[in-house]
Amino acid sequence: MTVPNHTPHIHERTSFFGLDIPFLDHLGVVPEYAQDGKSRISLELKPEFTNSFQVAHGGLIMTLLDFAMAAAARSAAQHALGVITIDMTTSFLRPSTGKIVVEGSVLKAGKTVNYCEAVVLNGAGEITAKASGTFTLRR
Repeated sequence: MTVPNHTPHIHERTSFFGLDIPFLDHLGVVPEYAQDGKSRISLELKPEFTNSFQVAHGGLIMTLLDFAMAAAARSAAQHALGVITIDMTTSFLRPSTGKIVVEGSVLKAGKTVNYCEAVVLNGAGEITAKASGTFTLRR
């Protein structure tokens, strides 16, 4: 039996503002910008990312909020390395469906610790979830 020549599909990895983050790449997160203490990412909600109510799973939303805040923190410090989440508080205000847009910002940047916040927006521009978090710059 002859096996046909098969070249595996080579997936070009997405750069997340200079970092390789396989999990976000797997989800299909689109990094839009991270500069001057602000960031924006987006994601088209797929059925496999939903919960039993057919809306975005809370764990997915928390992942996106966490990364948006971390990207904002890195951009404020022009920090090439990653940041580490110290703590994060999340509030879910309404269901997230369709295209999910997340905007992060730094509230206060310190020498090693940054205080950040992020919001999730739906297609109508309504806030569906929000978070605040504390991040330390990786040394």
